[in-house]
Amino acid sequence: MHVNQKQHVLLVEDDPPMARVYQEYLKNEPYEITHVSRGDDAMDVLRSNVPDAVLLDLKLPDMNGLDILKHIQDAGISTTVIVITAHGSINTAVEAMQAGASDFVLKPFNADRLIYTLRNSLERQQLSRIVKTFKEDFNRQEFAGFIGSSLPMQAVYRIIDSAASSSATIFITGESGTGKEVCADAIHDKSPRRNRRIVALNCGAIPKDLMESEIFGHIKGAFTGAQSNRDGAAKLADGGTLFLDEICEMDPTLQVKLLRFIQSGTFQKVGSSETETVDVRFICATNKDPWKEVQAGNFREDLYYRLHVIPVHLPPLRERDKDVIEIAEHFLEKYASEEGKQFARMSEDAKKVFLSHSWPGNVRQLQNTLRNAIVLNEGETLETDMLPELLNGKPLSTTSAPAIGQNAHTSPLSNMDNATVANSSLGIAPMWQIERHVISLAMKEYDDNVHKVATVLEISPSTLYRRLREIEEDSKAFD
Repeated sequence: MHVNQKQHVLLVEDDPPMARVYQEYLKNEPYEITHVSRGDDAMDVLRSNVPDAVLLDLKLPDMNGLDILKHIQDAGISTTVIVITAHGSINTAVEAMQAGASDFVLKPFNADRLIYTLRNSLERQQLSRIVKTFKEDFNRQEFAGFIGSSLPMQAVYRIIDSAASSSATIFITGESGTGKEVCADAIHDKSPRRNRRIVALNCGAIPKDLMESEIFGHIKGAFTGAQSNRDGAAKLADGGTLFLDEICEMDPTLQVKLLRFIQSGTFQKVGSSETETVDVRFICATNKDPWKEVQAGNFREDLYYRLHVIPVHLPPLRERDKDVIEIAEHFLEKYASEEGKQFARMSEDAKKVFLSHSWPGNVRQLQNTLRNAIVLNEGETLETDMLPELLNGKPLSTTSAPAIGQNAHTSPLSNMDNATVANSSLGIAPMWQIERHVISLAMKEYDDNVHKVATVLEISPSTLYRRLREIEEDSKAFD
């Protein structure tokens, strides 16, 4: 509450001389006092303008003051009530306290007794509100697209709450699958820019030759294939938010132009000499350590300092304790509904498996695991034998892949991959070679369907596109 704002006190007293005495007692206190002499008038005030405190005489001409107190409690009206009662009516005062009054004063009383009783009651009420707000904020299980009540996520929620209203640049870090895009959307949705667009660009999924056009747009004839003028993300996000995912993958030459754009708010479309001005709030994200990328020479230091204003780090799932179960139960219900299945719960053993797994692919891997189990199985309870082999602790198969449908609890690709890798000529090889080998097998198995392969391999489509581009470039180099 602002220090200069007066608190509203409702005085319910049917004796006008006594009412004037109480008002005189409080004349130097920071209160705005409304006086009524009847219970029905007090009810009207409570309905139209809830006071911070009520000084309530229990003996009124039209009703018992306890009825007003009961109404306040039943309606959940957030006000503190101090009961005024005659000397010798201790039992009535106790009854009022049991009914929800915060304190009482016995007639006759002096100014100090009324002032300090009212002041203390209002301070207790304010502290209670602070504690309630803190508990509500601290115990949030869901927040703006996120699920989880762990301490690390509560810290993330508070940063988003605090930073959303600012125009400062947000730099989100975290492993793949931790929810960086969800975080960007949450910041935008809670910001004053929520009614304008958030435009997302993945700097790792777009070829570097096209990235400048994707950000700034181009004019007709600017390059081969530019058959008409086109606005880029910068123009589309005017008044809103521009989200640059995988920012550390951006080509160094383009980093210079991005820095100039951030500093000035101006840009030129590819092929144009005309300068355009926009108002954009920047959010960027990476699954790498941005400072290490600066030290390695992959990311400009001046751009780092321009973007790294408010950092938000998303913890990996393995550090989020029982969030794993909260997330799993949420998506179990969601996917069961989408797939028309009857699953309604997880067995205790399945929960133990989920809690003990390290989840290197984070929330995305958990989602894919649940989708896999729900699609391939039937029942009301998700059991451990319905989970993929790598998750439930069973040994990996080294035999040829079963026909689809032969074993409803395992993925045909997981068996094929492990059998083929085990029998291949790679032997013990560098991880990058094994990774490329598995990607090639998966692309062949799923007829080059990138999104299907990304889901099965539990990586993002942008990462898979980047790996495929690296494989293609290396192949060309040896042609």
